[in-house]
Amino acid sequence: MPRHSPPSPEYLCRRIVADSQDAVIFADREGIIRLWNRGAEEMFGFPAAEALGQPLALIIPENLRDRHHQGYQKVMAAGTTKYARDLLAVPARRRDGTRISVEFTIVLVRGEQDEILGTGAIIRDVTARWQQEKRLRERLAALEAELPDKK
Repeated sequence: MPRHSPPSPEYLCRRIVADSQDAVIFADREGIIRLWNRGAEEMFGFPAAEALGQPLALIIPENLRDRHHQGYQKVMAAGTTKYARDLLAVPARRRDGTRISVEFTIVLVRGEQDEILGTGAIIRDVTARWQQEKRLRERLAALEAELPDKK
């Protein structure tokens, strides 16, 4: 049986990003989408050919776009974000206009001179979990409402 040399780290990175079920997105300093993997296609409903070159507003609900744009510009100017470690949970928008709940972390991608090139995000659709938790909260509230008042 012939021995094969191990794949390069670059090849492994490309395969992991391309084949991930989570959305992996990179947006440049201006918030223009430059990387959009298969997971992003499935999650948001936009083929890569449609998403690439578009602003991140493509997947942000309209009522949150101004706040997102301001936050994005602040991160680009500061060169830091707390969401590199903390999970960000927000609503997002699919191609058909439906809203989904997503969680993600952000990676500030830097160039060879340490300049910020943009942001990478690894995004997971948590809509089903969020809906289940909402139903549980509603049920708990209903049960608490049935309890006799304690005085």
